[in-house]
Amino acid sequence: MTEELGTLYPTLESNCEDLVLSSKKLFQAQQGKGVPEFYETLKLKINTKVNYEYSNVTKSNELADSLHQEFENIQTEIKDQKKPENKRQIDKIIEDYQKDKQKETKLSKLPQQFLKFDEKTSATQTNNTYIQNDKQIAQNKSLVAVNPNEHQLSVIEPARLGTVMVQKIKKIIKPEWHAPWKLMRVISGHHGWVRCIAVDPGNQFFVTGSSDRTIKFWDLATGNLKLTFTGHISTIRSVIVSARHPYLFSCAEDKTVKCWDLEQNKMIRDYHGHLSGVYSLALHPTLDVLVSGGRDSVCRVWDIRARQQIHVLEGHTNTIDSIICQEFEPQIVSGSQDSMIKLWDMTSGKCISTLTNHKKSVRAMAFHPLEYTFCSAASDNLKVWKCPEGTFLRNISGHNAMINSIAINRNNVLASAADNGSLYFWDWKSGYNFQQINTIAQPGSIAAENGIFCCTFDQSQMRFLTGECDKSIKMYKEDETATPETHPIDDIRIEYANQNY
Repeated sequence: MTEELGTLYPTLESNCEDLVLSSKKLFQAQQGKGVPEFYETLKLKINTKVNYEYSNVTKSNELADSLHQEFENIQTEIKDQKKPENKRQIDKIIEDYQKDKQKETKLSKLPQQFLKFDEKTSATQTNNTYIQNDKQIAQNKSLVAVNPNEHQLSVIEPARLGTVMVQKIKKIIKPEWHAPWKLMRVISGHHGWVRCIAVDPGNQFFVTGSSDRTIKFWDLATGNLKLTFTGHISTIRSVIVSARHPYLFSCAEDKTVKCWDLEQNKMIRDYHGHLSGVYSLALHPTLDVLVSGGRDSVCRVWDIRARQQIHVLEGHTNTIDSIICQEFEPQIVSGSQDSMIKLWDMTSGKCISTLTNHKKSVRAMAFHPLEYTFCSAASDNLKVWKCPEGTFLRNISGHNAMINSIAINRNNVLASAADNGSLYFWDWKSGYNFQQINTIAQPGSIAAENGIFCCTFDQSQMRFLTGECDKSIKMYKEDETATPETHPIDDIRIEYANQNY
């Protein structure tokens, strides 16, 4: 019985094989092909893509055609020794184009119609838009670009392949000569790292704070110890002497900010509010306002007299290492280990602008005493910014170390001090590094204790002070015997305008 059923009804396996074979035959013609797209849908997609991605190129085509037509007309007029009459038209075309593009910036690759070759003309440099192309380089042909200033097309030499760039205007700045600095005095007295230093506005004494938890006053002329304050229970990270009151302010890793009366030589106020160590202090030059910042990633604005907290400036995401204040906007600038610099409006307590050009921790900042600019220092670069918007001006490159402190004097000398004991002196305007000093740890210290934590110029701008890891304070002065002949400038820095990086 079972054998008869097997012959009448094929097995399930043979049925499946037949179904697979029939399916293959049915769909074999369309195998590997996608679903056909409706023509109108495809056309709409392509038009949208072209309008969205290539609208600039279409405008460039129209501009190129009109420019070359005008160029040919001018060339014919010049050959006929006639004065061109259509310069205004070229000016208008270029002006309209620049308004539409809003640049000087990087553009997408322009079409071939924009290029015109002249094999006879030699290549000359211009300060205008220039275009490169692979085939032109290979054929060693000169390249023609628009020159808006001279109302003609100029020939330039390509430098890179397949890109459209705008050449920045080059300004060659010759460095100003400065006398080199030499070590004048080494002062010892602290039993710990000298973490901060400040000079009296009257230029009579200077103050240092140390990891030995003491604040010491030194005579600026002789270097003798005058006074010692105790009161903090942890490393002192910043001290500042008020120019408007007989007060000294200090902050430490014990979360406190203290105010000391220099007439009574005792602490009179403290400011509580920070949740962790306080690393930086700044006094407003015209208001009774103190700003502090530290490991809790906020800047706290204090009323000096009332000991009240006015604002809590929030926005940083890491330790705040540097705060500076000035009379004009921005009145408060803060730098943090999150690599950001923030400009603050002190009235509203809000951030005006955030500068993100640095890639490393911003450990030091300083205002220029005569210009409306400031400088920030990180291990990647020193950067110069213009107030009040925080516009980036230029880089000062070459100090490849962890910079702990910078100072600027009225003679346009910038000093930067680093964790590895290197001390660099720069010409402010050109960025020329005219002197490098490697500090030497004093006898009894190990070689690794040659780091510099703080530095400042005195009020006369003739002496320079550093606080160091070997527990010493070093005083430098300018070399009176140096002349431009004995210490010549051996380099010229080229500054490119508007370096946006």
